[in-house]
Amino acid sequence: MPTKKPKNVRPSRSKSKKEEPLPFSYHLTRLTNAFSKKWDNLHAALSLYFAYYNFCRIHSSIRCTPAMESGLTGHVWTLRELLAA
Repeated sequence: MPTKKPKNVRPSRSKSKKEEPLPFSYHLTRLTNAFSKKWDNLHAALSLYFAYYNFCRIHSSIRCTPAMESGLTGHVWTLRELLAA
């Protein structure tokens, strides 16, 4: 006897959480498809993002920047300092 599909189950809604992309990776994919057509541009954008993340952004869990926590710098960098370095 063949089994019938339930009528109220939608295939697009039945994905597991493991199949969905992470928000950051989705954002990165969207940006690379739309704006960064060259590897050099992608590399530059990611380098700037990671430098800002480590030197300019104060993290709530450690209450300072990761660069300050590791002893690389003694103060929070401004964006002007980051771009000049």
